[in-house]
Amino acid sequence: MMGFPTDRKYSESHEWFLVEGEFVTMGITQHAADELTDITFVDVPEVGSAVNAGDVVGEVESVKATSEIFTAVGGEVAEVNAALVDHPELINDDAHEEGWILKIKSDSIAPIKALMDAKEYEVFLKQS
Repeated sequence: MMGFPTDRKYSESHEWFLVEGEFVTMGITQHAADELTDITFVDVPEVGSAVNAGDVVGEVESVKATSEIFTAVGGEVAEVNAALVDHPELINDDAHEEGWILKIKSDSIAPIKALMDAKEYEVFLKQS
């Protein structure tokens, strides 16, 4: 089992969330990237778009499948990882750092507190 960064929270739908003040950086977990195999395209909302907790905020397409990306927090899309346009494989190579997907200026980070920490996520993966 791989180790997951302990500075963020994880959802059952395999997204990770890193809180930095009022901003939340998010992406998909390395586990999800590995399951999808070769990622070929990432679709994300435009900067300035409003999102609500639980919304689909994009898709990750691979040679194997298309997977929706869900946000745990609401707010405004503050930044998207422009490097993914030309290099979606960054998610496969480094899902938790270089392969981040978007940043949300959150209206409330409270929903993140209910998500799993790294150890809980590893247990969740073993059980699923």
